[in-house]
Amino acid sequence: MTKKDLVDIGRAAIRIERDALSALHDSIGNEFVRAVQIIEQCSGRLIVTGIGKSAIVGQKIVATMNSTGTPSLFMHAADAIHGDLGMLRSEDIVLCLSKSGKTNEIRVLVPLIKNFGNTLVGMTAHEDSFLARHADIVLFTPIQKEADPNNLAPTASTTSQMALGDALATALLASRGFSPDDFAQYHPGGALGKQLYLKVSDLAQFNERPVVEITDNLRTTLLEISGKRLGATAVRSEGKVVGIVTDGDIRRMLEKDEDVQDLCAGDIMTKNPKSIQSDDFAIRALNTMRDFNIHQLIVFNKEQYFGFVHLHDLIREGIV
Repeated sequence: MTKKDLVDIGRAAIRIERDALSALHDSIGNEFVRAVQIIEQCSGRLIVTGIGKSAIVGQKIVATMNSTGTPSLFMHAADAIHGDLGMLRSEDIVLCLSKSGKTNEIRVLVPLIKNFGNTLVGMTAHEDSFLARHADIVLFTPIQKEADPNNLAPTASTTSQMALGDALATALLASRGFSPDDFAQYHPGGALGKQLYLKVSDLAQFNERPVVEITDNLRTTLLEISGKRLGATAVRSEGKVVGIVTDGDIRRMLEKDEDVQDLCAGDIMTKNPKSIQSDDFAIRALNTMRDFNIHQLIVFNKEQYFGFVHLHDLIREGIV
């Protein structure tokens, strides 16, 4: 098989899955709204079940739901009919994933769920399937064919299931008004968590607080910058910060001016420097640095000078 053949096969697979997602996009309507509303109003948990590749997708849906504020559990369809139905409570809602909607396990499981009185949401590619006929709400995942050349391996069907699960989770998130602060509670670890809870003050409090007076000479300014190791110093006048001098400012000044003996901080400084509040999130500091192509920000606690946050602080915490 030639390289071109392989490229064509890969592109065809993507095209088939793209078409499946396009059909799924157009199919979302009233049943989707009903599913979102009933899950949102549920006083119990969302129990997601399936078998085969649908089971794997189901586990991912559970993980996404839990991380966005919808308490969820995964129940394998085969294990459910051999004892795991014991996890089901009367107030729970069951989401059952099955492309065909008629596997043996689904045929056994669905009547048991109905007998328990739980609301059943079915996600299937066949609107006339056993699952679709018995579900209280049907989420249709229309696909023309799978992406593999033999039209056998679950590919386009699982892509559609995954996307529809994400659509449910994001609709529930938006409907509940789930905020970044809420998200941070469920993601305290790693770089993602730090983006959502780490404050500028958490970083700046460990840094030196370089500052010179507006009338201080060049030598004093240089010593303050080098001694505090942040590549800059705040410039103060009458008790208030009015500017910033960076090591870059000094280099550019030395390249431009031959006579520097009488220069003071006020002659070199940049007025109205970029700053940030100490209670802002660290990710906002990073975005500001990126926007203005700078490496440090002056930090204020309301109107009081608090210090500096440096790009290296953000790199060290893994936010960059």
